[in-house]
Amino acid sequence: MRIVALAAATGLVLAACGGGDDETGGDGGSGGEPVELTFQTLAWQTAAVEANEAIVDAWNEANPDIQVELLQGDWNNVHDQLMTSFEGGTAPDVFHYESTVLQDFGDRGNVLDLSEYLSDEIRDDIREGAWDTATFGDAVYGVPFLQESQVVFANRTLLEAAGVTLPTVDDPWTWDEFADVAAQLTTEGQFGAVIPLNAPANRILNLARNFGGDYFTDPAGEAQAVFDAAEQEVPRRIHEMLYTDRSASPDGIGMSSADALPGFFAGQYAMLPGAIWLRQQLVEQAPDGFDWVTLPALEGDSSAQGAVSQTLSVSASTEHPEEAVQFIEFFLNAENQVQLAAGDWLLPTSQEAAQSPELNDPATGWDVATATADDLEMAPFQQVKGFEEWKSRIANPAFQEYFSDQISLEELGTKLVDEGNAVLERYQR
Repeated sequence: MRIVALAAATGLVLAACGGGDDETGGDGGSGGEPVELTFQTLAWQTAAVEANEAIVDAWNEANPDIQVELLQGDWNNVHDQLMTSFEGGTAPDVFHYESTVLQDFGDRGNVLDLSEYLSDEIRDDIREGAWDTATFGDAVYGVPFLQESQVVFANRTLLEAAGVTLPTVDDPWTWDEFADVAAQLTTEGQFGAVIPLNAPANRILNLARNFGGDYFTDPAGEAQAVFDAAEQEVPRRIHEMLYTDRSASPDGIGMSSADALPGFFAGQYAMLPGAIWLRQQLVEQAPDGFDWVTLPALEGDSSAQGAVSQTLSVSASTEHPEEAVQFIEFFLNAENQVQLAAGDWLLPTSQEAAQSPELNDPATGWDVATATADDLEMAPFQQVKGFEEWKSRIANPAFQEYFSDQISLEELGTKLVDEGNAVLERYQR
């Protein structure tokens, strides 16, 4: 199997996918030549890359008439690279990306509607909430396969020394209980929590679902930003931990999750809310004797969280849509999703894969992580045209100002709504 570098992939003319006709199907191209597909992956962690390679090798061995060439993409520039390839007619037949871009790609005619191609088997195996993230109207623009949820990591030693009873999947903490425990754990030289907030918009909007927060009205139409009581809950609670309770370290305002790990390991922060993929770094970087534990997701009015899916999609220009979907369904079967999820420390969308012992191991927090899957749902912002600009130009800077105590909650709302809607209106003309 060959892996082609992204630079080569961008300029690749997909003549290799041609040569067949509409009746070729899985029996090879015209003249008995095999159908050749290109598949661009964004996997980058060693285990995930190895899983991708192994799955493609297994497909090619079992399907000599439909051969797949694996291309390596890069999360840092994939959007521009794909747009260039769409315009130039060199797009990979199958590509890995995420659900937030699919509506735009669909509106531009860049991706194939898969609704007429997918089998009942894969439709039934993947969670309904995951399908929602890749479905726009009646069109399905990708197959969702990996998702992220938010949990809380804790220094078990510090919590047990303070007499804190750890929450369970069946009895998770509410936001109020989390704040109370953080205050209890705050002592001289130690904060109860650190909440990484260097680019907080996605996290805040996903967690807003705990309280029914939408942040947008009519997200699929003429979207307008809103900042009512439900949307205010999560930022207000974090701000209170920072400045009223003083139980959350202000260091977190400028930190990513990875930035917070040294202080977490040193006992400066007793708890660290973060995404489930952070478990990999905890396993690999925690010093000997450091006893950490994954605590369940917090509850507000509900345990719902917004979630974006990583997806596999088919370029609209492919000459072999049926074969491309056959490959996707093989790549994302339950057995393979176990390996893909384990490689990236993320949740599979396959319900069968989620039952795998490997993805329910308590030693590395998989049992807690996997239990969050049923709480994930599509966040309204995924349907909003102009969201990425709203997030980068308005929301992230405004949240940063609020969490730095430079503006009030009311002023935060003014920025998100008034300035934000000025951005969104340009996408509705």
